[in-house]
Amino acid sequence: MKNFLSVADVSNTNELVQKALAYKNNPLVDKHLGAGKRMGLLFLNPSMRTRLSTQIAAANLGMECIVFNVGQEGWSLEFEEEAIMSGTTVEHVKDAAPVLGKYFDILGIRTFPTLKDKAEDYSEFYIKQFVKYSGIPVVSLESATVHPLQSLTDIITISETWNSPLPGRGAGGEVRRPKVVLTWAPHIKALPQCVANSFAQWVNAWGEADFVIAHPEDYELDKKFTGNATITHDQNYALRDADFVYVKNWSTYTDYGKIYNNDPKWMFDNAKLALTNQAKVMHCLPVRRNVELSDEILDGANSIVTQQAGNRVWAAQAVLSEVLENSKRFPAFKTI
Repeated sequence: MKNFLSVADVSNTNELVQKALAYKNNPLVDKHLGAGKRMGLLFLNPSMRTRLSTQIAAANLGMECIVFNVGQEGWSLEFEEEAIMSGTTVEHVKDAAPVLGKYFDILGIRTFPTLKDKAEDYSEFYIKQFVKYSGIPVVSLESATVHPLQSLTDIITISETWNSPLPGRGAGGEVRRPKVVLTWAPHIKALPQCVANSFAQWVNAWGEADFVIAHPEDYELDKKFTGNATITHDQNYALRDADFVYVKNWSTYTDYGKIYNNDPKWMFDNAKLALTNQAKVMHCLPVRRNVELSDEILDGANSIVTQQAGNRVWAAQAVLSEVLENSKRFPAFKTI
């Protein structure tokens, strides 16, 4: 694995999941793998779980981590090629990224969509500029369209929960495929499609679940992410017999970045839970309580939100170990 920008960089999803779970059982088994290596974490927008979990994962592998909040601690960056820098930007990524390639062995980048220019956001221009100019492996800590570390975490969490003795095993002892539902929820502001896109992409790549997406009309996601998922505007229909319910808001995709519907009836609560197969409930956090999910759900026995967030460490550790192992096999990859 040279870079980790999406599920497309993963050769075998199940193997990566199992590697993460092995790290969960023995976090320091590879504590010397990253000895003498340094990782830079660059944030163009704020983070809590992504930042902390990646720092812990790097430390478990023996790496040193340095965090830099670009908008608060450094110069404003210019990304456009051939830009005439007579405005507010002070330093071009063409000049900054190669220097970072000298300082670090792996670069983690967190960008964020504008929700104004769909073509620019979906081109993943900003993170690709770091890949182009840094000369070192780049790990996405969330980009304009996907959040692969979160989605790997989600598959890890579903996998470890479903492979428990109950309720995944049928009457004959066989393990059946879980029904996984991604359902839209209300929110007070327009949010990107990153988590929803990414979750759909990873569930499809994983291929071990019956996958349904429920959302109001006009909230369709890009088909390149949803793939062959069953898509419905009837939330109650989608939730029937669900084993896992992933609750997440996103803004419109076609008429980009808008809020057309904020119907509180889409909030997930105990009445909705009763339609499911006592589903485990997931959310990427942070969550707006009693807007997206009710208190009774978040504080109830069916919520695995905390378990899910805890697994962020093992997802990051599995990815970083893959990148480190690749760098050892191909040491000339660092070209700058």
